[in-house]
Order: sequence, then structure tokens, then C-alpha cells
Amino acid sequence: MARRFSIATRLFVSAAVWSIAILVVAGFVLSTIQRRVTERGFDERLQVYVQTMAANIAVRNENNVIDPFGLGDPRFSLPLSGWYWQVTRSDVDPPDITASISLFGGRLPRIEEVTTTANGKDPSEGYVTGPDERRLRMLERSLEMPDGAKYLVQIAANSEEIETNVESFRWAMTVSFALLALALGVTTAFQVRFGLLPLARLSNAIGAIRRGAADRIDGRYPDDLAPLASEVNLLIDANREILERARTQVGNLAHALKTPLSVLVNEAANDDTSLAGKVREQTTLMRDQVNWYLDRARAAARAGSIGIVSDVEPVIRGLERAFLKIYADKALAFEIAVPEDLKFRGERQDLEEMIGNLMDNAAKWADRAVRVSGRLMTEETQRVLIEIEIDDDGPGLPPETRADVIKRGRRLDESKPGSGLGLSIVADLASLYGGSLALDVAEIGGLRVRLRLPGA
Repeated sequence: MARRFSIATRLFVSAAVWSIAILVVAGFVLSTIQRRVTERGFDERLQVYVQTMAANIAVRNENNVIDPFGLGDPRFSLPLSGWYWQVTRSDVDPPDITASISLFGGRLPRIEEVTTTANGKDPSEGYVTGPDERRLRMLERSLEMPDGAKYLVQIAANSEEIETNVESFRWAMTVSFALLALALGVTTAFQVRFGLLPLARLSNAIGAIRRGAADRIDGRYPDDLAPLASEVNLLIDANREILERARTQVGNLAHALKTPLSVLVNEAANDDTSLAGKVREQTTLMRDQVNWYLDRARAAARAGSIGIVSDVEPVIRGLERAFLKIYADKALAFEIAVPEDLKFRGERQDLEEMIGNLMDNAAKWADRAVRVSGRLMTEETQRVLIEIEIDDDGPGLPPETRADVIKRGRRLDESKPGSGLGLSIVADLASLYGGSLALDVAEIGGLRVRLRLPGA
């Protein structure tokens, strides 16, 4: 699955995943810190009440039942208000307990009795459950007076204020982090696109070479891609050098073989013996075979070239004019339906040879009409092809013989001129270019030849 992802997608996804993970961890850490800060601020408020009670515990006004410790907060006087205080004298038996009116007859538990997270400090703080089952934040402090009296001062308040502050912070942080994640995503996408722009330029430059629009990679590239561009240019130069050397060697071989064959033909032409006839027959066959293999070698060299593109429509129009003259006695009607922008990714000479052989074969067997059509197509593998269909209204071929006529040297009718190499040459040339040749039934009654070649 990962192989189908582009580099840009991989970079964006990896950056997004790491950014989200960092934001989640940062959010958790900040939320924890904010809760502790909020609790500390709340505890400081409770600590003021504890200190006030501790200062007044020895001189409290026994007659002030409503607010004996002078806290001055009416919430301690409202039943079950969520704000409570309790003072316990522990040096007497039973302990003497004084509590705020808001406790409404209830009692506050000790912190160490209800939580395992008590820090053991004095004063200590923690969460307990109040008489109305609400969660309370409580602070307690132990006092020992000069006369030996021991007191435990406890003050508790509703923790909803803490939770509200924490939730407000979390909501604000979530919105802020979401906007930050969006900004990071947009920035990352821009950075990835901007960072890979030279790679896209390099890809376009190589595509231009493949289409024949350029012969080298030009322009300046970053230090990371400049060596790659240079290596591609060197590869193109090496390919051209190899092709040129192959063409030269094939030409030398053709010259070296044709000259002795011509000498043998000339010597046997003046002799009427059976040996001379056999020499003429075999040298003619050898010449045809040598030409076929040399043409195939030239085509193989040309098929390996890079960045060569040929227009299809001008080639077919030129061949049409030639065959109208060659088969003028048959008064053939050629119907050409080929787009002007149809392009073959290969040598014009090879295209002329392939289509020329096919049109010649169609004109040879046609009664009155030959149709040539072309179109651009795309395979499932996204490879671009051109498809040339050549139809004639001749006798056609039965299905069982169509595979035989493509074999080299096979001729089904010896009365027609030719060596039997035409369709074989076309099939071999098409195969060298990664194309194909197929035979079918034409709509006008004869044979349809379907040629597929790489397009541009």
C-alpha cells in the first residue's frame, strides 16, 4: 500500500502524524500543569481561611455562633452550600468537634482516610466527598496550643470551580490546537509542494525528452538533484553514442555482405547451367534474408533511441499518394481517417516501413477500397499507444490461417508478387517498439490489420 503513495503524500502524512502526536502530548502536559496551577490557587484561598481560623482559635468569640472564627463568608452559614469548616479538639475524650452551620449536622472526613494521595504535609490538601455527595477540595492543618490543647482545622469547598476552570482551559486549548494543526497542515503542504518543485521540474524535463520535445535536461537544480540531472544527460549521451555505433556497424556489415553477393549474381548471370541457376536462386534468397536481418538490426537500434517522435498523418498521406500511382490500374479508393496530432514515439523510417508494408498488402488484395484509421489510446497500465487499422475489401483470411501469414517467409498465394517477409517485418518492428500486430475481419468485408505502437 505504501508503494502507491507519492513522496509528497508520504512527507505530508508523516509530518501530520508527528504534529498531531506532539500536539496531543503537549495538550496533555499543559492540561495537567493548568490543573495543578488552578488547584494551587484554590488551595491558597483555603489557606487564608485556615490561617484566619488558626489565629482566632484561641481568642474566638464563643457567643458568635454564626461565625465564631470571623471568616466573614456567608456561604459557611448556608446549609449544604458546598463550603464547610470543622475544628476538632483531639486532646480530650471524646474529641470535641465544632463545625459550620453549612455542614447541617454532617462531618468532614480526614484526608488520609479517603485518599491514598495525601502528601503528609501540614497543612495537607486533597479531595473528599461531602455530606451532599459532592466532591470537595479540602485543606486541613494540625495546631498545638501553649496550654497543650491540640486542634485539627479543616476547611473544604466545592471543587466545581476547579473543574469549570480546567474545562474552560481545555476547550480553549483544543480550539487553539485545532487551529494550530490546521495552520501546520497548510504550511506543511506548502513546504512539501515547494520542496518537491525541483523534482517535478526534473520529471517534466525527462518527460519532454521522452516525447521528443527536448534532447537534454537544461536548467539549474538544487544540489540534491543536480547530480541526478547530470547522470541522466550522460545516460542520454551514452545511448546516442551506442546507437550511432550500432548504425555504423550495421552499415559496414551491409556493405561487406552485399558486395560479394552482387559479384556472385553477376558471375552467374552469364551462365545458363543448372549450377548457375541454383547460385542465382540462393543468392537472391540470401540477399532477401540479409536485408531482412539488417533491417531488423537497424530497427532494433532505432527502437532503443530516446526522445524521437514522428507524426503519423503525413506518413500515411505520403504512402497514399505513392500507392495510388503504383496501383493506378486498379483504381483504388483510399479513405484516410487519422488525426493530425497523432504521434508515434519512434523513428519515421520505421513507421513508414511498417505502415507501407501493411498498405501495400491491403492495396494488393483489395478490390476497390482501402481504409486507414488511427486513434490514440491508453492501456490499463497507463501506457499511451497509437492504434492504426488498415481495412481492405478483398477476400480476407480465414481465422486458422491468420497466424501463419505473420510467420517469416510464409505466402498463402504464390501468384501475388513478394517475398513473404512484409507482415513478418511489421510484426518484428512492432515487437521491438513494444507494440503488436493483429489480424481481424474488416467491416468492408476483407482483412483488417490492427497495428499498435507507442504513442506520444
